[in-house]
Amino acid sequence: MSAISQLWEADSIAVIGATERPGALGRKPMDYLLRYGYKGRILPVNPRATEILGVPAYPSLRDAPSPVDLALIMVSAERVAGAVDDCVAAGVPLAVIASSGFAETGPEGAALQADVVAAARAGGLRLIGPNCIGAVAYNSRVLATFSPLFGADDVPFEPGSLAFVSQSGALGFGAASLALQRGLRPGWVVSTGNDADVTVLEVLQELAREPECHGLLGYLEDAPDIEALKSISESGKPVALLKSGRTEAGGRAAASHTGALATDDRVLDAALRRLGIARVDDIDELLDVAHAFEFPLRPRGPRVAVVTTSGGSGILAADAVEERGLELSDLTPESKAALAEIVPAFGAVDNPVDITAMVLSDPTLFDRSLDVLIADDTVDIIIACFCVMASTDVQKAVTSLGKAARKGGKPILVARTGADFLAPDAPAMLREAQLPEYPTPARALRAAGALWQVSRPRTPLAPVAAGPGAVPAPASGATEPELKRLLSDAGVRVPAGRLAQDRRDAAAAVREVGGRAVLKAVVPGLLHKTEAGGVRLGVTEEGAAEAYDALRALGGDVLVEEEAPDGVEVIVGMRGSALGPVLTVGLGGVFTEILADAGHRLLPLAPGEAEQMIAELKGAALLTGARGAAASDTAALAELLERVAALAAGWPDGFELDLNPVRVLPQGVVVLDAAYTATG
Repeated sequence: MSAISQLWEADSIAVIGATERPGALGRKPMDYLLRYGYKGRILPVNPRATEILGVPAYPSLRDAPSPVDLALIMVSAERVAGAVDDCVAAGVPLAVIASSGFAETGPEGAALQADVVAAARAGGLRLIGPNCIGAVAYNSRVLATFSPLFGADDVPFEPGSLAFVSQSGALGFGAASLALQRGLRPGWVVSTGNDADVTVLEVLQELAREPECHGLLGYLEDAPDIEALKSISESGKPVALLKSGRTEAGGRAAASHTGALATDDRVLDAALRRLGIARVDDIDELLDVAHAFEFPLRPRGPRVAVVTTSGGSGILAADAVEERGLELSDLTPESKAALAEIVPAFGAVDNPVDITAMVLSDPTLFDRSLDVLIADDTVDIIIACFCVMASTDVQKAVTSLGKAARKGGKPILVARTGADFLAPDAPAMLREAQLPEYPTPARALRAAGALWQVSRPRTPLAPVAAGPGAVPAPASGATEPELKRLLSDAGVRVPAGRLAQDRRDAAAAVREVGGRAVLKAVVPGLLHKTEAGGVRLGVTEEGAAEAYDALRALGGDVLVEEEAPDGVEVIVGMRGSALGPVLTVGLGGVFTEILADAGHRLLPLAPGEAEQMIAELKGAALLTGARGAAASDTAALAELLERVAALAAGWPDGFELDLNPVRVLPQGVVVLDAAYTATG
C-alpha cells in the first residue's frame, strides 16, 4: 500500500482552509464529508475559527491531533508552501492541493510549483495536484473534493467498480456525472491537475491493486511513462485511456518520412495495442467502454455473431465489425442448418442472423437462435440488436439474452434502438442481467472492439537488446552507399552499383549495370532527393555524362545503380521514441506521407507481428495482386521487417532510419534508397 491509497482509505482528513462561508470552495469538502457520512475524523484548519459546521477547528495542522492520513489544501497559491511544510511536520503521507496559480499560469507559477514539490519530496509527502478538483471514493465515502457534482440534489452515491482518473478535474467529474446518468457506478474519481508529483498513471497503478475495481479509465494530457503503462497492463484489469493532443502530435515536424508517419501519437497507439490497453477518442466512447468493463465476461477471440430483429440494424453492425478490429464469424455449416430450422423464411441465417420482428409473436426465436450461437465455437462475441420494442417484449428479450450469456460464457452486448419511454425499465433490467446496452449497433461494436483489445493475448514489452543480426549504429550523416553496404552485409538485397568518379566513369558504371541505370546525388543532409532533382531514371551510356554533371552540381557524389524490376513500393523505417524503438511499414514510396497508410509496432516484434503489420494496411490488396496484377512477395517483405528490427536492435535513442522506397517484387524485395539521421 502506498500513500496514494489514502485517497480512499484515509481514516482522518484535514481540510486546510476550511470555512463556513456559504459558496466558498473551502466549505464544500466539509459539507460533503458530513452530508455523505464519512466515518473518519474530520479536522478543519482555519486560524480564525474554533468550530466549523459543528466540527472543532484548529489554527494550524501542527495543532491538530495526529495521525492525519490525508490533507486537502484549499488556500491561495502563496500560502500553499506553508501548508505543505505543516503537512510534512505533522507526518501526513498525502496531500491534495486544490489551489491554482502554479505551472498552468506560466514560468513564475512553474517555479513556485517546483519549490513546493521539492519541499514535499524532501519531507516524504506525496502530492496530488496542484490545480485539481480532488478525489472521491464512493465505497469509503472519502470526499476530498470541491466538485459541485456532490452538491446537487439526489446525486446517486452507490459504491461501484469503475475508477475514473483524470488530469482535468472538470472533465473527470463531468464524465463521472454522465456515467451516473447512464446508470454506471464509479467507485473512485480522482483528478490530478498539473500532475506535478503523483500522476494519473500512478493513481491507476494503485487502483489496479484494489480487488473491488473492475475497470480503469483515464484521461491524459501529458506523454505517458512506458513503465507505468506496463505495470497497469500487467495488473490484468481492463484499461481504457483517453489521450488528448492527437492533432498537435500529428503535426510533428520530422526530417524523415518515417518520422512524419511514426508520430508520437501513432507510437502511443502502437504501445497501447501491444499492452492490451484500449484507446478511445472521446468521453462518449470512454463511457461506452466503461459499461462493457463493468461486467465479468470477456471474449476468447475477435469473432462476432450478430442476431437482430431488424435487417437494417444487422447491416450496420456488420459494417462496424471490421472497423473495430473484429471479424464477422462465418458460422459453422451445422449452425446455419440449425438456424434455418428456427428463423422465419423471410429472415436470414448467414451472419448477421435476422430473426425478424416475428420475435414479437414468438419470443422463443431469441432463445433458440442464441442457443445455436453460444454453442458455435466460431463465435466469441454476440451483438444483439432490437428496435422500438416496448417493456414486455424487452423483458422477454433480456431474459433470453441473460440466460444465454450465463450459459455460454460469451459476452453479449445489446444495441437497443428506441426511445426510453418505450421501455422505461429496460436499463435496469439489462443491468440486472449484466448486459451492457447501447443505443446503436455502431456503439455496441465500438465497445466490443475495446473489450477484445483488453482481453486478447499479449506479448510483454521487454527491453530491446542487441542480438543475432544486430549491427553497430551508423555514424550520424551516413550516406546512402554506406547504409546500403550495411544492409547488404546484413543480408538485405540492394541494387548493384557504385559511386562514379567523373563523367566518363559514370558512363562506364552504367555499362557495368546493364546499359540503363538510375543515377542519384549523394549529398550530406539531402534526404528527399526526388524533390531536389537528385534522381535520374533510365540513364543510358550516352546520357550518363550530362546526368552526372547535373547531379554533381548539387554538391556531392553521384551513385550509379542498376534499374530494379517493377513492383509495389513501400516504406520500411525505424526510429527511437520515448516509449521505445518503433518499426514502421507503409504503402506509397515517395507518396507515403500523402497516403498516410502505415502500420507501427514497438519492438521487440512478437511472432507473426510483421505479417500483421502488412495485412493491416488499408491498401494491402495492392500487394496481394489487385486488378489482375501479379501478387507481391509479402513473405519477403515480412522477413525484411524482421531483419531491420534485428539489425537496429540496441541502437541509441534519437535515430531515424528510412528505407524508402522498398520495391516489393513477385519474388523478393529490394531496397532502392536509404537514409539515416541521429537526432539524439
